[in-house]
Amino acid sequence: MFRKILIANRGEIAVRIIRACKELNIKTVAIHSNVDTEAMHVKLADESVCVGSALPNGSYLNIPSIISAIDITGADAVHPGYGFLSENDKFSKILSSHKVKFIGPSSKSILELGNKSNALNLANDFKLPILGNNNSKNIKNTSDALNIANDIGMPIVIKAAYGGGGKGMRVFNNKNEITKFYSQLKAEAKNYFGDDTMYAEKFLTNAKHIEFQIISDPKNNYAKIIGQRDCSIQRKNQKIIEEIPSDFVNINNLESIERNIKDLLIKNEYEGLGTLEFLYQDNEIYFIEMNTRLQVEHPVTEEAYDIDLVKYQIMVAAGYKIDLANFTKQNHTIECRINAENAKDFSPSPGTVNFINVPGGRGVRVDTALYTNYKVNPHYDSLVLKIISKGKDRNEAISVMRRALDEIIIDGINTNVELHKWILNQKDFKNGKYTTNWLEKNISKFN
Repeated sequence: MFRKILIANRGEIAVRIIRACKELNIKTVAIHSNVDTEAMHVKLADESVCVGSALPNGSYLNIPSIISAIDITGADAVHPGYGFLSENDKFSKILSSHKVKFIGPSSKSILELGNKSNALNLANDFKLPILGNNNSKNIKNTSDALNIANDIGMPIVIKAAYGGGGKGMRVFNNKNEITKFYSQLKAEAKNYFGDDTMYAEKFLTNAKHIEFQIISDPKNNYAKIIGQRDCSIQRKNQKIIEEIPSDFVNINNLESIERNIKDLLIKNEYEGLGTLEFLYQDNEIYFIEMNTRLQVEHPVTEEAYDIDLVKYQIMVAAGYKIDLANFTKQNHTIECRINAENAKDFSPSPGTVNFINVPGGRGVRVDTALYTNYKVNPHYDSLVLKIISKGKDRNEAISVMRRALDEIIIDGINTNVELHKWILNQKDFKNGKYTTNWLEKNISKFN
């Protein structure tokens, strides 16, 4: 097992990883920017190192500084969490050259599957349905984008090949929008991800977002799919509610698709956790991307199956053989992402948390790095807390979540707590009649 893991992240996910490490008796190193000195992950880790300035490029994306922190502390592994460097093939390769284990897939796997354009090619090779075509995998300029729109038909969605979190993507309903905004989108991709490779897909107008959690151990020729999550409640292409299982999804040819997913993972020698994401419409699913990392919403799977995915991820990376053959889903689970933002227009709401009370009791889990007097920084993602509820069925999970949302108090910043309460009370949510664009279509009804 690893002696010491450096956590190349911050916030609630860094705290989550520290907890898993402590239970595995592994020492931890927290890196932080100069404005995160008082962050919870810094307080909980065994050691901490400041790696630079507030903006991510100066700290959490600063590879030379992170390598220096590894050298100073003697860490023998790095957990990247999600976001930042978690899907950076160059970072994985650099760590390997320094004889430090990247807790995640190899740089080759990240390049082939984390790169959205490459992943679509692989998915097609393994008979997973996709929404684009071979010409839509690498859009160089506006002229290319217009030609591809002709090929696959409008509307289309154009995405950054190295993108994620709703950044570097836009739906185009007509060619005038492509002419006007494509160059701007390409520049956004370069700014957020350091790479402006773009690709396009046909945009489904009435789709749910369904994803498969996987864990893969190539050394033991093992790949396991751990349920399906419904992540269709989204704002600005970012998920805010996730659920297991989806009571409103019935996928055609599911066994064949799952078999092809496992074949893809084994043939690629994929290691660790990952998530394959699909759009679902009319009983069919279409592969859109793979996240070659731990997902924000992993707790909703953990609570549904009563497992610890982060521990398993670390154990696979350390060379341990794990056995997940006999586990089964035990609960219906829902996760609500609480963001520091204006719930009407989703604008960020940084500031000082004057007081916080987190919910508790039976069936409630809270993942957060907030505490009273903590300052929510404007430089990073607005996610500040996750509530996960569980019950014997969907109705009980919803009931527990409503109670939990009523208990939470976060004074000093705006949050979307009231929005979550409103969503859970909507008839469309109760009946499963929602798609990925439901929230943005209905947000005007929220008071």
